[in-house]
Amino acid sequence: MSTTRGTIEMTAAMAISGTIGAFVVFSNQPVIDVVFWRCVFGAVPLLIACAALGLFRRDIITPRQCLLAMLGGVAIVANWLLLFAAYPLASISIATAVYNTQPFMLVAFGVLFLGERLTAHKLGWLAIAFVGVVLIANGKTGSGGSDYLGGILLSLGAAFFYAIAALVTKQLKGVPPHLIALIQIGVGMLMAAPFAGFSSLPTGLATWGSLAAIGVVHTGLVYILLYGAIQKLPTPLIGALSFIYPVVAIFVDFIVFGHRLDAWQLLGAAGIFIAAAAMTLGWEPFAKARLRIDTN
Repeated sequence: MSTTRGTIEMTAAMAISGTIGAFVVFSNQPVIDVVFWRCVFGAVPLLIACAALGLFRRDIITPRQCLLAMLGGVAIVANWLLLFAAYPLASISIATAVYNTQPFMLVAFGVLFLGERLTAHKLGWLAIAFVGVVLIANGKTGSGGSDYLGGILLSLGAAFFYAIAALVTKQLKGVPPHLIALIQIGVGMLMAAPFAGFSSLPTGLATWGSLAAIGVVHTGLVYILLYGAIQKLPTPLIGALSFIYPVVAIFVDFIVFGHRLDAWQLLGAAGIFIAAAAMTLGWEPFAKARLRIDTN
C-alpha cells in the first residue's frame, strides 16, 4: 500500500513537472521575475506543510546545516534561471533533454570531491550521453529559437548547478526535506528580489495564473509529493519514475507549441535518456557480457 501510494505521488510529481516549461512561456515574463514569483507563491504550501509537520523547532537543523541548505538554494536558483532562459532559445524539448545530463555531472562531482570511483561502465554511459548532446547540437538550429546553441549551453549550465545542489543536499541527511526546500525558496526570494521588475507588475489574469501555478503547483505541491514519494519508494523505482518528467515535457512542447524534434535530435535525446537511466539505475551490461565470456 505504501509503495503504491508513493508510486502515485512520484508519478504525479514528475508529470506536473513536465508541464512547467509551458507555464514559463505562457507567463511571458522576464526569467528573473518568474523565479521571484515562483519562490513567493511556492513558499505558501511549504510554510503550511512545515508548520503542520512541526518543523519550526531549533533542534531540527543546526547552523551549519542551515548554511549548507542556503548554499544549495543559491545553486537551485541559478539552475532555474538558466533552464528557464534556455526554453525560448532551444525549445522546451531540447532544453529538457540536455538538462538530463545532470546525473553525469553529479558523478563527476562525486569523483572530484567525495572520492568515488569512476568505473568503465560510467565512462561508457557518459560517452553515450556526450554523443547525444553532440547530435542535438547539430540538429536543426531553427527548430527551437533564435539562439539554439546558446539554449543548449544554458541547459548544460542548469544541469551543472542542479548537480551542485544535489551534492550539497547529500550533506544534509536527517534534515526534513520540506524544510530544506523552504530555506532554498527563501534564499531564492532574497536573490531575485533586487532584480525583479516591481515597477511594471503583470496586469493580466492569465499571467498571474501562470506565475501562481509555477509557484504553488510546480514548486510547493511538487516538492510535497516528491518528498512524500521518496520516503516510500526504493531508489531504483524513484530513478525510473523520474524519467516521466522529460517525456511529458517533450509531449507538451509538441502538443502546445508544435515543436517537433528531427531524427538526429530524437536520437540524441534518446541517447541521453537511456544513458541517464542506466547511471541512475546502475545498469552494467558490459559486466554481464564479460561474465558470460569468462564462463564459456
